[in-house]
Amino acid sequence: MDSTQLALLALLVGVIVGGSIAAVIFAAFRARDRARVEMSADVPDGVREVLHGMDDAVVVVDSSFTVLAASAAAAPFELIEGGTFPTEELRALARRVRASGSAAGQTTATETMRLRRGALPAEPRLVAVRATRISPRLTLLVLRDITERERVEEMRRDFVANTSHELKTPVGAVSLLAEAVESAADDPPQVRIFAARLQAEASRLALLTSRIMNLSRLQASDELPQRDVSIDEVVASALDAHAIQADSAGVEVVRGGSRGLYVRGDAQVLSEAVGNLVANAIAYSPRGSSVGVGVKAVEGVVEIAVTDRGIGIAEGEQDRVFERFYRADPARARRTGGSGLGLSIVKHAVQRHGGEVRLWSRPGRGSTFTIRLPESEAPAAEPVPKRGRKKKRPATPASAKPAAPAPTPAAEPAANGEPA
Repeated sequence: MDSTQLALLALLVGVIVGGSIAAVIFAAFRARDRARVEMSADVPDGVREVLHGMDDAVVVVDSSFTVLAASAAAAPFELIEGGTFPTEELRALARRVRASGSAAGQTTATETMRLRRGALPAEPRLVAVRATRISPRLTLLVLRDITERERVEEMRRDFVANTSHELKTPVGAVSLLAEAVESAADDPPQVRIFAARLQAEASRLALLTSRIMNLSRLQASDELPQRDVSIDEVVASALDAHAIQADSAGVEVVRGGSRGLYVRGDAQVLSEAVGNLVANAIAYSPRGSSVGVGVKAVEGVVEIAVTDRGIGIAEGEQDRVFERFYRADPARARRTGGSGLGLSIVKHAVQRHGGEVRLWSRPGRGSTFTIRLPESEAPAAEPVPKRGRKKKRPATPASAKPAAPAPTPAAEPAANGEPA
């Protein structure tokens, strides 16, 4: 092999070696860039703008569960940029998505959980959370509040079954009593008895229908008017509406606690909610006992507590007393004309105002229902309009002034300052 062939062979080997080294270097740079992108905790350009334009709560978090980007709707869930996940459920979901994505390629997971939306005393909301793995260090979570959707679906399922069952009793009673009145037409005393029972069943039917309509109105998606509501006026209205019931039952209603507190909402709805608690307390209290209504403010929350010394509620039934048409004592409810909707109306009315209802009860010792609502500032007093200055009348000549009447002796004060 001559020198020319050796030179060409060396050149070929050099080209091959050089190309291989260049390919290795290029692949190394590509791998480095890819690893840098995957392991980077920087949010890609444009992601924040997209998140701020979304109606749902959306956040991007890193491996330490720090929120790197968040939409405006995520703030009520305490998910803000720079903060961390407030609950362990969210952390477990993000951790599971990252682990499953690196192992089996599954990069998405969906879970339904209850998260608190807003400050206390707001109740937890039912939220569908969808987590997506963006990179080994970044996870995207979309939170959709499905509380209202589930509530409407539950209302649709329960309305026909519960309402038809509850309406069947008074409607059947009215029909039977009408037949009894017709058959006893020649017996006036029996007619009067049947007519009185017929009137009672008609009143029960009217009350049940009215409460069903009120509950349906509270469960509707329409927003309640937001005004400054005086708690003093709410409590006074509720007590006035049930004063006759308390007198006939021989129960004394006592109002105590703080004054001058305000909340935001609908005064009529809140008065009805407090009135339902007062009515229940009176109905389940023995004659000669008392019902207490106390008001106080605790750390920005207004508490309205209604306490009775009645029969109380068993611990196993306390979680169900707020259900529609549920009666802890069906026999007593029939005697008092209860519909089983009063406490359900209270619960939904308070929830629509961003609050909650708490219950303490012991059988034989009584019950305490506490409505907790976010406190608001007292409205500023309206300025009193200035009274206009009176115009001076022109002086009347002394000769034109009427003579003052002479004082009557009986109207003159005695020496001791008292009338004679």
